[in-house]
Amino acid sequence: MISEDMVIERQSMCIDVLGTTDNAEYKQVLSTEALLFLDAVVKKFAARRNALLALRDQRQLAFDNGELPDFRQDTKDIRDDKSWKVAPIPAALQDRRVEITGPIDRKMVINALNSGAKVFMCCFEDASAPSWENMINGQINLRDANAGTINYTDEAKNKHYELNDSPALLIARPRGLHLPEDHIQYNGEPIPGSLMDFALYFFHNYQTRAAQGLGVYYYIPKLENMEEAQWWDDVFNFTENYFKVETGTIRATVLIETLPAVFQMDEILHVMRNHIVAMNCGRWDYIFSYIKTLKNHEDRILPDRHGIGMDKTFLNAYSQLLVRTCHQRGALAMGGMSAFIPHKDPKVMDQVLAKVVEDKNRESNNGHDGTWVAHPHLVSTAMNIFDKHLAGKTNQLDFDSSYVGDITAKTLLEPCEGVRNEEGVRKNIRIALYYIESWIQGVGCVPIYGLMEDAATAEISRASIWQWIHHGVSLDDSQVFTASLFRKWLNEELDTIKIEVGQTRYNNGRFEETAALFDQISTAEEFAAFLTLPSYSLLTGQRIQTLT
Repeated sequence: MISEDMVIERQSMCIDVLGTTDNAEYKQVLSTEALLFLDAVVKKFAARRNALLALRDQRQLAFDNGELPDFRQDTKDIRDDKSWKVAPIPAALQDRRVEITGPIDRKMVINALNSGAKVFMCCFEDASAPSWENMINGQINLRDANAGTINYTDEAKNKHYELNDSPALLIARPRGLHLPEDHIQYNGEPIPGSLMDFALYFFHNYQTRAAQGLGVYYYIPKLENMEEAQWWDDVFNFTENYFKVETGTIRATVLIETLPAVFQMDEILHVMRNHIVAMNCGRWDYIFSYIKTLKNHEDRILPDRHGIGMDKTFLNAYSQLLVRTCHQRGALAMGGMSAFIPHKDPKVMDQVLAKVVEDKNRESNNGHDGTWVAHPHLVSTAMNIFDKHLAGKTNQLDFDSSYVGDITAKTLLEPCEGVRNEEGVRKNIRIALYYIESWIQGVGCVPIYGLMEDAATAEISRASIWQWIHHGVSLDDSQVFTASLFRKWLNEELDTIKIEVGQTRYNNGRFEETAALFDQISTAEEFAAFLTLPSYSLLTGQRIQTLT
């Protein structure tokens, strides 16, 4: 029952819900009590978030002008002090040998929870397009998943989905700091999407999870420095105080998926030490961030994304440093995503499995405590590797990484060689077009050419194209990659897509709009920090002029 005091408080709220609420379940998600909490969090933290984004821009300007990322001198004492550790890891989070990731779609949530993985990281961010309907339905789906009542019937296939007896542990990933939520505004401005996802998920699930002996667990994406980590830790403390629950009810795994963050892992662990339990190698976003951060450095241009694997020096060093740093501080070190998906051709599938095995063997040998896969059919393959390597243990916190030696800034920034050919560029163009076209229609996780593409992998494709145009890179056949050559191939690849999807799908889609946007962000003088920002207006209903 809503009290008179609560009605008065709601009238004093500064947030304004513009998205539709004409649905009983939407009204439950956006109840007065939930909105009062969201309002309090936004009032307390939105301005600081804006300041942190401005600080990002300042640091990027320094990198653009020739600086290179490095370990901070003002925090050397935190790194040098070997006595501190993070808070003990709850029992429920100690065995994470295989985690599956995926979007907030109801059927996919059920399939991921039933996959046999130890953990399901359910993603409001890179794997989900942030339409209003997706974001609110995602909250409903996760609420029902935590309650154990989630089910779904596919009428067309006459198939029913419900949870099995031993579902994976659920961890939610809110949006990154950069993404807005246009449908809820604070003093006339969109609120941070990260706060909406975080606050509504906590509000609707903390009591259900407490009854199961669990805390509320999050994956935190896209952090660049300890100040951003401190912001999140302050959000956690505020929330725990607001609901009068004990410190550590909230536990976080931080994705180290930006180049600046890899130089501040000790600092991030330190400021979040009461809440953090692990760090994760978000490898695809990390490659994207390498390109973005060093986009003006002509001596550090990466080759085609399909030739960049974790065996490259700078990526292997990143993996090894994350393991060492986490384990020294008592935190788990999670490996990265295998984006492969099953293939119907047995020979191709054998090749896929061989690549997954090689990747997961490397991670387990490097000391990672667990890994990620994108598809349920790969869970058992990854699980077998980690089961064998762990040999009865739950994790590798005792892993000895002294053999690695010092990992320097020079090693972490070392560029790599690889192909730069027309075939790769054309494939990257198609991948970006396919992905962005799906994203602006509300689908954020898309199987394309044998890989499960999300925003992170699409970002690599478009960032590489921008950088190659910007620097006039010579391809392997001596062609200079220019804006005009890109536009020629862009139009030709639109024709290829038309053939691949068929005339009906092409006409009913938004490929030409997507191509216009892709042309804009690829040839602009200034690099778009995230493709999801200019794409967001298309997702929410705006249109742009198509290519001529």
